[in-house]
Amino acid sequence: MDDLAPRLRAVCDLGVAEMREYSGRHEYDGKIQDLSREGVRHGLGRLAAARASGQRLDDSHDEAQLATFEEHARVSLGDLELHRRSPALHLAAMDLACYDRDYAPRQQRGDAALAQLAAWPQAVDAAIDALDQVSAPVATALAEGIRGLAAGIPAYASEPARAAALSAHARLVAHVDTAASSGDPDAALGTAALTALMSSAEGIRVDLGRLGERADAERDRLSALLAESCARLNPGKPPLEVARELVCDHPDADGVIDAARYWTARAIDFTRERDLVPYQDGECLVGLAPESRRWAMAMMSPAGPGEPEGPSWYHITPPDPSWPEQDAQDWLEVFSATTLPGITVHEVAPGHFSHGRAIRRAPTEVRRTLHSEAFVEGWAHYAEELCVEEGFCADDPRFAIGVWLEALVRVTRLACAIGVHTAGMTVQEGASRFESDTHLAGPAALSEARRATFDPTYGRYTWGKLEILDLRDQARKAWGTGYSLRRFHTAMLSLGSPPLGLLGTAVLRG
Repeated sequence: MDDLAPRLRAVCDLGVAEMREYSGRHEYDGKIQDLSREGVRHGLGRLAAARASGQRLDDSHDEAQLATFEEHARVSLGDLELHRRSPALHLAAMDLACYDRDYAPRQQRGDAALAQLAAWPQAVDAAIDALDQVSAPVATALAEGIRGLAAGIPAYASEPARAAALSAHARLVAHVDTAASSGDPDAALGTAALTALMSSAEGIRVDLGRLGERADAERDRLSALLAESCARLNPGKPPLEVARELVCDHPDADGVIDAARYWTARAIDFTRERDLVPYQDGECLVGLAPESRRWAMAMMSPAGPGEPEGPSWYHITPPDPSWPEQDAQDWLEVFSATTLPGITVHEVAPGHFSHGRAIRRAPTEVRRTLHSEAFVEGWAHYAEELCVEEGFCADDPRFAIGVWLEALVRVTRLACAIGVHTAGMTVQEGASRFESDTHLAGPAALSEARRATFDPTYGRYTWGKLEILDLRDQARKAWGTGYSLRRFHTAMLSLGSPPLGLLGTAVLRG
């Protein structure tokens, strides 16, 4: 018997890769979602039928959260047909890196990987059928990740299985390369589409103009904080000049992983000492990112709430050895002694890793399974500034400088997402914006700007953080002398990863 209610199952079936990895729904192991045009239509039909059944959840918050995810699936795959515009969905569906974590015996995970590999030819057929609206900027941004899929083919795969998978993979690479060279040069979704995408995802009506104004105000606030912190080290010198000198102090490519391990231990210890989150258990390992995921400099792959206890992985991407020396040095600045501590707080504790521990204890299946990306990233981004407030590395201004620098990157993402998709901003103009408003340069700035094309809601970091800060002010007023950080965080995290439009439940029930 299916342990999920029909409406929840229909939502999960439309996001198989995410449910498998981030919700720990391993009934999807070895399977690839049918993302062909007909396959998506069938999935949306099942969703509509489940919604029409009239069954509602007993808990009003859970009902609202499920309804939000149903609407977002309808908008993103039905109205906007993102499976026709972005290879990212197909990349995630095929990716075998999800079997690297030790959530099950090696043999079980290996068998699932082989079953999924065997489905590559069919998945590529579906991808080529669907991907008829891929713009040149999106294809260019994702080409390296698509190529990296092949590196994930397990060594224990049989030669026939490997050959069939590689042949299919080559067809997908060629299709994406063709789009990169001859696709529409404009990646923009448009104002109406971006508004619908963001609004449906978070159960809140988004005013992009107002959000852009908040982004500008936040950039100004962060710039002032950066100037204040930099003045502690070098008064009178322009803050970004100070910052760009500081980020030159970084490990070499071979030392990045060890540096990340050091800061992981410190972040976890501080979070535990200050009692910042409700759960302090679990194991967080640090290692090299799988090749198919090296578009991201650092990312968390958590132990899923639906799986047995196991380690989470903090994945790091050093520069590729084939890169020119200057490009490699620019990339390594991300892992400087100034910026890596804040990145680690975001990814590990009290950020994503700590959040993952709370999701495992969320009281309902909806809250353990359905995750708002804006809350997930907003929480982790909020955690960075929280650590400044709570005195992490208070004797070393570099930590606060790093937090403000990373926050400026996140708020620039929001500006570039709105710019690329509603105001005619090009990728190169976006990269220039990152270079002028943040400490990033070269390939790191370009990578950030390219991400806007295939991840149009990547402004969610700042958006989510601002909504959480607003909610914290509401909790202080509503709870009065009963307010505490621990109470506030526990109330929010008991909701799992709620859509931003439903955050108020934390204050009402906390």
